[in-house]
Amino acid sequence: MSKPAFTTPAEAEAAFYDALARSDLEAMMSIWSEEDEVMCVHPGGPRIVGLAAVRELWRQIFAGGTRLEVRTSQLVTHATLVLAVHNLLEEIAVAGEEAGGPPIVATNVYARGANGWRMVMHHASATPDLMNLQFQDAPHIVH
Repeated sequence: MSKPAFTTPAEAEAAFYDALARSDLEAMMSIWSEEDEVMCVHPGGPRIVGLAAVRELWRQIFAGGTRLEVRTSQLVTHATLVLAVHNLLEEIAVAGEEAGGPPIVATNVYARGANGWRMVMHHASATPDLMNLQFQDAPHIVH
């Protein structure tokens, strides 16, 4: 099966979230670069490096059969001719349920190669409880 040629990072990103919502492993892996330096980090999870390890991670996630509804917002992008970085908020809920958890901050990195744009990194992190941070007396370090 040949991989689709994504002509823009936005096309690759739309395909990523579509594959995630459908729990479609083959569609998910068609978005990733075939370079072995790809990376994936999910909230609270370890850093996964390498195409085979990333594939196994998604296989395990999709094996449960849970369908997800994913809404994205607040997209901020930076792009050059060969690299694009997208930072956004993900709101993820189990399909059919009214509410999900708090938003997740995600950074998706795409590289342009001979066969179009491909994902090289997905890093998702839980958002802090901003209300509690606002009311703390002591200063806090974010990074």
